[in-house]
Amino acid sequence: MPNSPLPIAPDDLVAPFQIEGETVRGRLVRLGPAVDTILRAHAYPEAVANLLGEACALAGLVGSSLKFEGRLIIQAQGDGPVRYVVADYDTSGALRGYCRFDPEAVAEAATGFIRPGAKTLLGGGVFIMTVDQGADMDRYQGVTPIEGETLALCAEQYFAQSEQTPTRVRLAVGQADAGEGPHWRAGGMLIQNIAEDEARGSHGEAWRRTQAFFETIGEDELLDPTISAETLLFRLFHEDGVRVFEPKALQAFCRCSQTRIEGVLRSFGAEEQADMVEPDGKIRVTCEYCSTVYVVEPEAIAAA
Repeated sequence: MPNSPLPIAPDDLVAPFQIEGETVRGRLVRLGPAVDTILRAHAYPEAVANLLGEACALAGLVGSSLKFEGRLIIQAQGDGPVRYVVADYDTSGALRGYCRFDPEAVAEAATGFIRPGAKTLLGGGVFIMTVDQGADMDRYQGVTPIEGETLALCAEQYFAQSEQTPTRVRLAVGQADAGEGPHWRAGGMLIQNIAEDEARGSHGEAWRRTQAFFETIGEDELLDPTISAETLLFRLFHEDGVRVFEPKALQAFCRCSQTRIEGVLRSFGAEEQADMVEPDGKIRVTCEYCSTVYVVEPEAIAAA
C-alpha cells in the first residue's frame, strides 16, 4: 500500500509522491470548494471556466514544489477569444485566478460538439510561468509559445524547453452534483523524471513504465470525490510501489483588502481620483479576481 504519514482528505490538497526506488516523482492535486469558489466569482462560460480551472490545478501542482516562501504564477495570453488566463499559488496554499475574455467570440468558438481548449480559446500567444520570491529577490520567468489544446500540453512544452526536465501533466475540470446542485471540481497529476547521474544510473525503463500507467488515468478518476489520492495512486502504480508524502492543503484566497485598494488609489493624482467619484460621492473598486466591491471615501485617499 502507499505509505503516507497522515490520512489524506479528498479535496483541496496537493499530495507529493515518489515511485519506490526510482527517480520518478510527482504530485496529485484535487480541488473541490476552492476551485468552485474561484470559478463562481464570475459568470464564466463553461469553456472559459474549464480553462481557468485547468490553470488553478496547474498552479497548485507546480507551485507546491517551491522550497521557499513565495508565489508561482501561471499565465497564458494570446489574440484569441480569451485575452488571458492567470492563476497564482503562494506557499501558504492560497489559490486565486481570473480570465479576461470576449463573450461573443467565446460563444462562437464554443459552437459544435467539442469543447474548445487552450489553443482555440487563446489563439496565438505565450504561456508563462513566473516564480516570485518576494520584494527583495529577482523574479524568475519562463516563456514558451502556446502549443496544444490544453494547458497540460503547454506545461509539458514549458518544462521540456525551459528546464529540460521530462514531464507529463494531466488536468481535468468538470461539475459534480452531490445533491446540492452542480459544483466545479478540478484535478491533475504531474510526473517528472529526475535528472539522471552516475550514482543513479539509467532509469529510462522506469520512466517509460510510469508514463504507460499515467496514460491510463481517466478524467473521471481525477474528479471523483469518492476516490482518495492514496487510492488513485495505488491503482496506478502499485506494481512498482508508490510512496505518498504529507499533502499540502489548498484554499481559495484573494490578497485584496480595503488597505491595498486605498493604497492603489493613492497612487493616482487628484484629478484622476476626482474622475473616479460616483454620483453618491463614493469611489467603488471591484477586485477582478474575487469580485469583492470596495467602497472608498475620497477623503481617505486624497492626494497630497
